[in-house]
Amino acid sequence: MKFNTIRSYADNPQALRLDWLTVVFFGIIHALALLAPWFFSWSALGIAMFLHWLFGSIGVCLGYHRMLSHHSFRVPKWLEYAIAILGALSLQGGLIFLVAGHCLHHAHTEDEYKDPYSARRGFWWSHILWIFYPTKEFFDYDCYQRYAPDLARDPFYLWLNRYFLPLQIPVALLLYALGGWSFVIYGVFLRCVILWHTTWFINSVTHLWGYRTFECHDNSRNLWWAAILTYGEGWHNNHHAYSYVAKCGWC
Repeated sequence: MKFNTIRSYADNPQALRLDWLTVVFFGIIHALALLAPWFFSWSALGIAMFLHWLFGSIGVCLGYHRMLSHHSFRVPKWLEYAIAILGALSLQGGLIFLVAGHCLHHAHTEDEYKDPYSARRGFWWSHILWIFYPTKEFFDYDCYQRYAPDLARDPFYLWLNRYFLPLQIPVALLLYALGGWSFVIYGVFLRCVILWHTTWFINSVTHLWGYRTFECHDNSRNLWWAAILTYGEGWHNNHHAYSYVAKCGWC
């Protein structure tokens, strides 16, 4: 894939615009997650932890990241689709959007304009502000789909990229049927917020703090507590040195 064709917006920094719709969306989800103390139950907490693992570890780390972004391993197509659905249920974003952005991150690691969440632009940019200030290069489908052409040719993945958000509705309905609003608050909103930030920590803190086992052409770091929160993804320097390795938990 030709990653060097992406155009830089360095010459026009004023083109960045705050997307208020995105800010409001994330703000509402965070606000609803703050209701958790008033809906606490041990079973609801267990649901949140289980779904954080299922959607985060299996869906995002194993599926979106190791399997579809880096092609570190292969499984039968039906299983690949099933894992991809779990990734979509994480509410991290569209499948093709995430894979394309991650490919650009590895191709131009920490470049201030070609890496979507470059840590050189500061902690908050790499953690969340890159989402609040979307640029056409990284957020417009016609632009980013070029960096994941194999997925863009698959009708199922194209559908999953477009409709990942409505998939939260059947999850919420099932949780409500099982445990009422307590399960919904913990299993949807609190789980989403915690999973968002633990994932974003890999973009931010593991390019700023920690130790280096391998000399890479970037500032990727291994950080033990980030590895615990992300099922091994926090061994980030190891990953940037050997991005094709499927195994997450090596320090």
